[in-house]
Amino acid sequence: MAFPDRIERTVELAHPPARVWTALTTAEGLASWFGHEAEIDLRPGGAGVLRWPDHVSPIRVERVEEPRAFGFTWPVHGLPEGDPRRTYVEFTLEATDGGTRLTVVETGFAQLSAAAHDTAFGGNVKGWAAELGDLVASLAA
Repeated sequence: MAFPDRIERTVELAHPPARVWTALTTAEGLASWFGHEAEIDLRPGGAGVLRWPDHVSPIRVERVEEPRAFGFTWPVHGLPEGDPRRTYVEFTLEATDGGTRLTVVETGFAQLSAAAHDTAFGGNVKGWAAELGDLVASLAA
């Protein structure tokens, strides 16, 4: 039986792509909605770190096409530290009459065992709902 490999969410934001881009790709912008602290070297191959009170996640920047696409890889939540498996997260921005359509896609879950998949996929489905809600609130502030 194959597991779902992809989480995809789209939100309509009443802000121009440049503002959304800043929220996604700068340390200050990320820290305002995605974790509590962030560091990022915004170039392909660049490193970054996202910090929550109970979790730290290193990221590796994979794609930077300002202002329309930003992608990174990060460790799979729930796997032991040092496990080489990662998922890929990509944000795509599209200008609309009312602002920006933001789509986030995370892939790479099919590489996991059943137990690891349940933890990582289920956790990230809930996580993206919460984090994107935080993005909307942060941009509205």
